[in-house]
Amino acid sequence: MNLTGWIVLAVAVVVALVLGYLVGAARTRSTLNQLQGPEQAALETTSAAGSSETTAQPQRRAAIIYNPTKSEMDTLKSVAATVFRNEGWDEPLFIETTKDDPGTSMAHEAREKGAEVVIAAGGDGTVRAVAQALAGTDVPMGIIPMGTGNLLARNLAVPLNRFEWAIRVALWGQDRVIDAAHLRTSPDGEDTLFTVMAGIGYDATVMSNTTENAKARIGWLAYVRQGWRQLLGKPTEVRIQFDDGQEETRKIRSILGGNCGKVQGGIELIPGAVIDDGYLDVLTVTPRNVAEWASVVTSIAGRSRKGMHADVTKCRSVTVRAEKKLDVQVDGDVLGETDFLELSVQPNALTVRTPSPEQERRIRLDALSLGIGR
Repeated sequence: MNLTGWIVLAVAVVVALVLGYLVGAARTRSTLNQLQGPEQAALETTSAAGSSETTAQPQRRAAIIYNPTKSEMDTLKSVAATVFRNEGWDEPLFIETTKDDPGTSMAHEAREKGAEVVIAAGGDGTVRAVAQALAGTDVPMGIIPMGTGNLLARNLAVPLNRFEWAIRVALWGQDRVIDAAHLRTSPDGEDTLFTVMAGIGYDATVMSNTTENAKARIGWLAYVRQGWRQLLGKPTEVRIQFDDGQEETRKIRSILGGNCGKVQGGIELIPGAVIDDGYLDVLTVTPRNVAEWASVVTSIAGRSRKGMHADVTKCRSVTVRAEKKLDVQVDGDVLGETDFLELSVQPNALTVRTPSPEQERRIRLDALSLGIGR
């Protein structure tokens, strides 16, 4: 292999690693979050017992909608019982999700039973399902992050690795009204609400083709391997329309619409996306070869909204019509294939409990004292 060949190969490896991380980061939980064992639970319970923020009226009710497949559920229930008792709230109402319903009907049930706040305990799928039920209501949603990406929690600074703090934020945090977004994969199709991002093309294909077995064996490197395999695929011609503007024809590898843009590691996959500005931010990626993929990575790393092969457009809706069916994903879950994608924003749709300034300060101090990240 000549010098030029080695240079191309080196660039391709770097690009595949970075892209694999960017896709895998949205789906791979940190090791610390997985190590919530008995010692950590005991530490949380002790902290909860001595750190009540205020004297609450008894019999206040909250519901926790939880994914029963999560291994930390026994720990969560124990910590929740202690925190609720010490914060003056009634015993939490626990409602399990099912395979067929990841939380929407359970959140409706919680509202009917008088819950003042409905807490989603699980990954991004559980959060999205609970948000679907609460959007357009005045009932706030709390989040106990227990998933792989925990993307909405990351974007709203909800504690990721402390059940105690996540619960206390859900009970006493600051209400923040955020936008929601909606997706349809056919002109007359079912509407799917999402809170973070949805995409068509490369990112969805990488997620679709990465097996659970590979993720269990090698973690986020499974996405790197699959990202490498998909890197040099052919661009697809699409017609794309922002709001009521003229249709544009582009050859794309991926289109990603974001309500917010942060993934693991603090990386802004969609630079400048704001969760409560009443707009979507749509990232269009158009590389044809390894060198152009390198340009895409540079643009994202530099938080640039306008690059040679990647640009971000702010809009209220976007419609994509592709020449062939492509994979589509929403908040990291693959929905299948489609040649039509419509994304739109619903401003001020959902109230979410987020850390108050005082809670932010205490969470940071607590994390420093324990030598852990938030």
